[in-house]
Amino acid sequence: MAEFDVNEAMVRKLAELLDETGLTEIEYKVGEHAVRVSRGSSGQLVASAPMPGSAPPPPADTPAADAGPRAGAVTAPMVGVVYLSPEPGAPPFVKPGDTVSEGQTLLLIEAMKTFNPVRAPRAGKVVEIAVPDKSPVEFGEELVILE
Repeated sequence: MAEFDVNEAMVRKLAELLDETGLTEIEYKVGEHAVRVSRGSSGQLVASAPMPGSAPPPPADTPAADAGPRAGAVTAPMVGVVYLSPEPGAPPFVKPGDTVSEGQTLLLIEAMKTFNPVRAPRAGKVVEIAVPDKSPVEFGEELVILE
C-alpha cells in the first residue's frame, strides 16, 4: 500500500474552515485515507491521519454515528452549508416524491466559498430531504433518503 503524505496546506484550510464555521471537528476523506482536524476543549488544534485500513472512531456525541446512516441515505461528502436550490427564490433541485436519475444534482454544499453539487449515486425516488435549506452539515451526515 502506498504511503500517505499529509498535505499541510489542506490541514491549514480545514483548520480555517473550523474557525469560520464554529465546528469543533472536521474530517476529509479520499479513498482509504482520511485527515481529521479537531479543536479540543482548550482550543488547541489537533490533526490526525489514521493508517489505511483503520477507521477513526466515530464522535461519541453523534447519535447517527452509533446506528450509521439509514438505508438509501445520501450522506455529506464534506462539511459545509447545504443549499436545496440553485439560487435564492428558485425551486429546489428535488423534493420528496421526485424520481431522480443517477448523477442528478440533489443539492449543493458550500465549503470554503465553493459550491459543490451532491449527486444521486443511483436512480430512485426521493423519500425524504433530511436537512433544512441553508443549514450547516457535518461529514457523513444524512442529506437525502432515496428509495
